[in-house]
Amino acid sequence: MPLLPPSVDYTDKDFDALRERLIALLQSVFPEWSDFAVAGFGNILLEMYAFVGDVITYYLDAQARESRLATATQRKNVIALARMLGFRLQGARAAKATVQFSLQAPPSANVALQAGTVVRTQEVTEPVRFQLLAPLVIAAGTSPPVASAVVEHSETHSQLFDSRGLAGLDLLLDRTPYLDGSASISASNGAYTEVDSLLGSGPNDRHFLVLVDQNDRAMIRFGNGVNGAPPSGTISVTYKTGGGAAGNVDAGRLVVVEGSFADAHGRPVRLMVTNPAPAQGGSDRQSIASAKLLAPESLRALTRTVSREDFEINARRVPGVSRALMLTSNEDTTIQENCGVLFVIPKGGGLPTPALKNLVLKQVTEVYPCTLTFQVSVQDPVYRTVDVEARVFLRQGASPGDARDRIRKRLAEMFRIELSDGTPNPDIDFGFNVRDAEGNPAGEIAWSDVFNIIRDTDGVRKLGDGPFDLKLNGLPSDVKLGLKEFPVLRMITLFDGDTGVIL
Repeated sequence: MPLLPPSVDYTDKDFDALRERLIALLQSVFPEWSDFAVAGFGNILLEMYAFVGDVITYYLDAQARESRLATATQRKNVIALARMLGFRLQGARAAKATVQFSLQAPPSANVALQAGTVVRTQEVTEPVRFQLLAPLVIAAGTSPPVASAVVEHSETHSQLFDSRGLAGLDLLLDRTPYLDGSASISASNGAYTEVDSLLGSGPNDRHFLVLVDQNDRAMIRFGNGVNGAPPSGTISVTYKTGGGAAGNVDAGRLVVVEGSFADAHGRPVRLMVTNPAPAQGGSDRQSIASAKLLAPESLRALTRTVSREDFEINARRVPGVSRALMLTSNEDTTIQENCGVLFVIPKGGGLPTPALKNLVLKQVTEVYPCTLTFQVSVQDPVYRTVDVEARVFLRQGASPGDARDRIRKRLAEMFRIELSDGTPNPDIDFGFNVRDAEGNPAGEIAWSDVFNIIRDTDGVRKLGDGPFDLKLNGLPSDVKLGLKEFPVLRMITLFDGDTGVIL
């Protein structure tokens, strides 16, 4: 007699499924056992084993999922797996801004500002703070008494450690989030330089390595005497924390200088500040989705450009390039043999400048050289505009203006070229890259996707049920894309389904 029933589903690993399987097993071995009451001692043992099995299979599934880069969900595991490929996740980047300091009247003596002076926005709770990167002096008699300086959305910290004469020393920094590349280290035996790996360091090289964990906390690692020289005596570490997209404040937001100030003679002065232009350059830390995309790509084209995908990968490595598509005669019969056309979309969309196209061409022919006989042409992207027209019924009490703005925002997010962390937006792509279930180019913007975006917006009760209550480019159907076409949102027209007026 078999111990298990002939039909076994090995994907049933939760408590209820395991309990049913155990009951089936017991009935096959002990047909006379029929007491499965909740309070029965045998049932208590049975459910105990089902519970233990549920817990064990959960951990087994989690370990299997987190052991692969494609399926990992926890940032610490993605960091470790990407490190095995030689790829390091980027931390947040700090925004910078040029500010103007001014006095009410020309000073009679020099007014000095130290590096690290804090300027911030005027919010009482959670203001955005910037620090002065270099000392600044408003000289005596300056008229008008104005001086410009660069500030950064960061904060500087210093820590001291005792090396204790240990080789392979690891030091954990206290403050977070750590800004990549900001560590400056010196010890009794001299200053140390940051490197990506200690494997190429000699026994006398004063090098250190920075490892950042899932909480953006940095650990400093020194050499062991074979790969890198260990530090001696007291170790001084200076580093920065901060960064993020929140630092990209608008012009005129930095209006508060923290602290009190005096001139060289000790007379108090009133210092004012403003930023004539917005702060730029701030970005959040690299997301897990971005790492899963870029870590494997880092191994695809190490030194040369060979396959069609290599051209796209190397083009996206050029600063200022967001998306790229490479087509040859294999994909587009209008292209000549042994030639390729590389379509490039710059950051923020629009058309690439001639300088950017030249940089891309140099990237794929010189920096990462392609086959000598292969002719590459870098061209402007071909955009396909998409107009959306919809009749929307709002929920009771919903503000038409707020609902309209939310719909517009969600549609703009659907059609944006890249996500906030720089990862290509998976919702849209060139027509060639939009595939059907069989992997063939489908090239379309699905009408149903736009329908779901609008319907699921807060404040929307439903869309009209008429055949023309949602139209894309004037038709209630999908928008077909050519191989080289990239969709961009142009016009959104929304009608109130109850009143017929335009929202």
